[in-house]
Amino acid sequence: MAKLYFKYGAMGSSKSAQALITKFNYEEQGMTVWLIKPSTDTRDGADVIRSRIGLSQHAEIILPTDSILRKFREHGKTTVIISDECQFFTPEQIDELRDIVDDENIPVLCFGLRTDFQTHFFPGSRRLMELADSITEIKTVCTCGAKATVNARIDGHGHIITEGAQVMLGGNDSYTAMCHKCWRRKIREQQQN
Repeated sequence: MAKLYFKYGAMGSSKSAQALITKFNYEEQGMTVWLIKPSTDTRDGADVIRSRIGLSQHAEIILPTDSILRKFREHGKTTVIISDECQFFTPEQIDELRDIVDDENIPVLCFGLRTDFQTHFFPGSRRLMELADSITEIKTVCTCGAKATVNARIDGHGHIITEGAQVMLGGNDSYTAMCHKCWRRKIREQQQN
């Protein structure tokens, strides 16, 4: 029986690498993978999923206005669907992924962030938390050694940014994974200066 999986973690937790390794493992067993990503994520190229350790693959782009269900039917034979940066899908697109799992018996593995730099859910992640059969945290650590759960947005001087648009693409130059305690402490220290 197929399931909808949500595998989330903070920035730098190897989500993209794990998505690509999972794709490789399915293909090594002779299965057909449909690798997708939302069009919002253009950091490494519109149709590329790239991990920090150098793995990369081309993926089909899903626009916010696209029906994933329609694109799935157009794509042809698929054994499994793997998505990176799933937090950028619309709730309606997550519903369509759920429909594919239920109606077509195709497993769907979604990798992405749970929350933004202000610790608020992304709409796609919220819907996955509501619908997924399996929810797994991919862990990473803060510089203090505790589990990192916050995607801290930082400026060019390393100061934490607490206001702005929910989506701002960036890598290690714009974000750092922190535990909640260090994140709050650093914000308080910045406010005192």
